[in-house]
Amino acid sequence: MFVQSEGVRLSVQERGDRSAPTVVLVHGYPDTHRVWDGVAAILAEEYHVVTYDVRGAGASGKPRDLAGYRLPVLARDLFAVVDAVSPDRPVHVVAHDWGSIQAWEAVTTPGARIASFTSISGPCLDHVGHWMRRRPTVKHVKQWLHSWYILAFHLPFLAPFAWRRVIGPRWGALLRRTEGVQAHVPDTIVADGVNGISLYRANFIPRLRAPRARRTDVPVQIVQPLKDNYVTDGVLDAATPWVPNLRRRVLDAGHWAPVTHAKVIALLVANHVTAHTPSGATPATPPAPGSAPGSTTASRPR
Repeated sequence: MFVQSEGVRLSVQERGDRSAPTVVLVHGYPDTHRVWDGVAAILAEEYHVVTYDVRGAGASGKPRDLAGYRLPVLARDLFAVVDAVSPDRPVHVVAHDWGSIQAWEAVTTPGARIASFTSISGPCLDHVGHWMRRRPTVKHVKQWLHSWYILAFHLPFLAPFAWRRVIGPRWGALLRRTEGVQAHVPDTIVADGVNGISLYRANFIPRLRAPRARRTDVPVQIVQPLKDNYVTDGVLDAATPWVPNLRRRVLDAGHWAPVTHAKVIALLVANHVTAHTPSGATPATPPAPGSAPGSTTASRPR
């Protein structure tokens, strides 16, 4: 199905029983909804699972200009999907990478119909902006070193050229070589990579230069992959002053944990959803066996 939002058609997919609690999965850059295939298949055994291609990616439409990639617009995309797939009940949001960055914008918007949020490898840029203003520490330096590619994405002509000629056509091989990840590579990967550069250009400098106060009472679960090459624990710490109902989970995985550790991610999501779903609407059993709610670490099931 397609959902219209802010002048763009969003390609939306549904799995599972629509009468069950709804879990919306939001992908990052330069992925499509297919990055969630493993997680969605497990969760759909007990939940109504929704995925969608974010604007500029996969089968969804592309904005006309840079303004179409700004965070408030991306949040309204998520709200449009929520209204279409769960008009009468709040949903549980799970997001990865840039999906998490834009989901934070939605979660910190007053009145959002979001029952819980699981964030994987994606901070709130406003939280990061405030965190960057603290006295510099080793954690700040560590994150700056991990964020080299963001500067490259702001260079005129170079980043789009690199995606069209070098990175995009070799994306699957690069993932295998640098991340050890065997992931689905869509036919749209070159266009998705080029379009998604606008996410960085439209949001990073404005949000880090003038961060807003973004608080939320939504229960938030942060999943921290310990081997993430892009997002460090420092920027994840940035959420603490702004989220009173926050718990942290540590996972022995790399950045693409939704692909490499789908079972563990599904378990963590199920535990968080169950904890924040009224008892009458909670599935009888979680989708996979594993550690009990309240654990602080997780690893790949044997």
